Amino acid sequence: MSGAPAVVPALPAVEEIKARIEAAVAGAQVAIIQNGSPSAQHSMVLDHAHARAVAEFLRDDSALRLDFCSLVTAVDWLDAETSEKVKVKKMVAGPDGVEQEQEVDEVRKTKTPGYLEAVYHLFSMEKKHGPVVLRLRTANRSDGTHVPSLTPVWRSAEFQEREAFDLYGIVFDGHPDLRRILMWDGFVDHPMRKDYVPPADDILETRAAEVRS
Repeated sequence: MSGAPAVVPALPAVEEIKARIEAAVAGAQVAIIQNGSPSAQHSMVLDHAHARAVAEFLRDDSALRLDFCSLVTAVDWLDAETSEKVKVKKMVAGPDGVEQEQEVDEVRKTKTPGYLEAVYHLFSMEKKHGPVVLRLRTANRSDGTHVPSLTPVWRSAEFQEREAFDLYGIVFDGHPDLRRILMWDGFVDHPMRKDYVPPADDILETRAAEVRS
């Protein structure tokens, strides 16, 4: 005799997950990134200081039990420049040569430094729900490319964090074995960055020969 199918509790909305994190992890800073596409797959940016504690909470919380990290990927955000037209008052010479104060349009440009981003997709094998998407952002794209590793929380992130390190240059602090995984040890730069320039073929051949010897 077959019974009714088990009811699987729905995954809480991202706003509720954020509230639960902030209630459970003192000092945690969580920002929701809205996704306006039909998937509405919103995500959360975590601060570095509390990222590990937040990850452990998401894994262990009885209502969430996000026990499986299915995917770690990375994004390279270049420096961005935005332009804004504003009204300003300036002294402007009229036809008679006399300067008068007038309101004129002026374009102001603002430069936003770029950064690298590690993105984690989490599911619950136990609760059969997900994904919950987490983001960790670096300070910049040059000398501040560190984020905390989440491999100690989800072991499935180990090789994928290595791939993000290899191809994007994100340094995962606390990773148990952070080294290149696709490119060879002597390879210079990170080939998935948007401003990456491939070296000439003869340079690649020379470096490959050095590795083989």
